[in-house]
Amino acid sequence: MDLSSCKHLRFFGCHLNSMACKCVALFVIALVFRAALLSTFPGLGEVVQNGIVVTHKSSLSSNLELWTRKDKYLEVPQIVWGLNNQKIAFARACLTARMMNRTLLMPSLSASLFYKEIDLLQPISFDKVFQFERFNSLCDGFVRLGRYSDLLNRTQLFELQKGSGRKWTIERDLDQLREFSGEQYDAYEVIRIVGKNPFLWHDHWPVKDYAKVFDCLVLVEEILKEADKVVSKIREMGRKVRSKAEFSQDPSNSKSLSLLPMPYLAVHLRIEKDWMIHCKKLEQRSNISQICSSKEEIMERVGNIVGLKTPMIVYLAVADSLLEDNSILNGWKEGLLPFEKKKLGVMGIYKNYPYIFQSAIDYEVCLRANIFVGNSFSTFSSLIALERTMKMNTMDITTSCGIDVTWPSYAYNILGESNGPQRWMTNMSDSSLCAISYGTQNISC
Repeated sequence: MDLSSCKHLRFFGCHLNSMACKCVALFVIALVFRAALLSTFPGLGEVVQNGIVVTHKSSLSSNLELWTRKDKYLEVPQIVWGLNNQKIAFARACLTARMMNRTLLMPSLSASLFYKEIDLLQPISFDKVFQFERFNSLCDGFVRLGRYSDLLNRTQLFELQKGSGRKWTIERDLDQLREFSGEQYDAYEVIRIVGKNPFLWHDHWPVKDYAKVFDCLVLVEEILKEADKVVSKIREMGRKVRSKAEFSQDPSNSKSLSLLPMPYLAVHLRIEKDWMIHCKKLEQRSNISQICSSKEEIMERVGNIVGLKTPMIVYLAVADSLLEDNSILNGWKEGLLPFEKKKLGVMGIYKNYPYIFQSAIDYEVCLRANIFVGNSFSTFSSLIALERTMKMNTMDITTSCGIDVTWPSYAYNILGESNGPQRWMTNMSDSSLCAISYGTQNISC
């Protein structure tokens, strides 16, 4: 509307043809326009208040107004156990910091794999495994990592004892987090949570929140390059096998076919001694019989995958140092060609690194596989299935039932179609990460 057409109107007791009233009118119109704009584009509601970047947004897990504060921090205990338990623990620490409106101080991970000998754990900085700056860039506006060098006054610290035991319910835990998110604790630059490993903390967030954090975790270049070498070796073996097979059928076409990227299938082979002890105890406690799988059962079900084209290279991801069975390469269905690290000729790559790097390389190799088969009670397998589900979702694929899809995953411990493994897509609408953290037999495509 043209202001000149309104010059005879009265605004707060004065005519709009005076300079002062025109300024007031312009100011009011600007306010109205700003309010309309922010309601349409809520991402524009980011302002700076006392050095704090405040972003008004709707949480995936609540309707609370959250913000990322760069001058208040949360510190958590060293993160331990297997690589993927550590990733879950890290994500839970991130979401805790988000709820408390604080930046998470970069935690220490564990390079070694010890469950009871805590004094033998080898701490390793987060940024030695994952890309720090890349994480903050990808998770900007959701969660944030900080360095200890960012702290201004290390004496402004409050120690928060995390509750434990049966009496420490999920409701009490949530009440504690809400209490320490209050303004009365803003005087402390750092809140340090002491107690148990974050993996064991109560879970208050849906799968989608965790998935957002996992999506921001990018391995350092050194690990990615080593994974590239392993994948290249697998595909090289596949080309040799496929070329030989095609040559026997059509010698004139074998050269062009051998140049194509060769698909491979990855199996997370959970038959190591530590796993078999754990899964048998878990079956007894939970009265579930679909947790442990023998080598023979795994081989049979992988061989029964509907529509599986052969010959196919099968990469066996297994913790070699804990494996007592030397016959894992024998007994596979004709057309399935199994390779583990030694046969593939990449053992030297893995031996150069501590446990956490070895696990990260295997994770990346399995994640990139054309077909992945794992155990639904393994966090390693479950997080790979989650990431592959996320990849499918970006392609608008919401189901893998009865159709050929990119990035298919299967669980060999659950019987599926034609006596093969069960097709597996993560339920992204789950209200917690329990099924991934502790496993489940209730999976579907």
